[in-house]
Amino acid sequence: MAMIQLTPAERKEKRGDAHHLDPVVMVGADGLTAAVLKEAEVAIRSHGLIKVRVFSDDRAAREAMLLEMADKLDAAPVQHIGKLLVLWRPLADAQAAQQEAGTAPRVVKILKFPKKGNGRPEIKKVTVLGNQRITAGGMVKRAKKRVTSIKKKV
Repeated sequence: MAMIQLTPAERKEKRGDAHHLDPVVMVGADGLTAAVLKEAEVAIRSHGLIKVRVFSDDRAAREAMLLEMADKLDAAPVQHIGKLLVLWRPLADAQAAQQEAGTAPRVVKILKFPKKGNGRPEIKKVTVLGNQRITAGGMVKRAKKRVTSIKKKV
């Protein structure tokens, strides 16, 4: 398999997206084993962008590990900073369609105007989950009412 090549602008965007992520795969003293590669494959298939923590003090070994993982996972090496490695691979078409359809979490920009009318509008970014919707007033609400027990209503 071949690695995916990213342009510097794409790499910068992916680094920004990965900033808030936590490492989902840990590479211990045994190094890059088949089990680690399997877990990395599962994680990158479901998330697309992953962080890997390597518990090794050898920088050259970590750099080689990043390139080897990118090659074996058919992914793009995004960043190697300290003991963290960042890998990216585009999601499958079904997952990408699911995210666009609104069943996956998505970030929505909401524009709120001040009540007095003489200030600047405020732009807020809100994460909307699959069971939520945005109201006309810009609030996030559940799409369906939660079903509660009959016993709790009494």
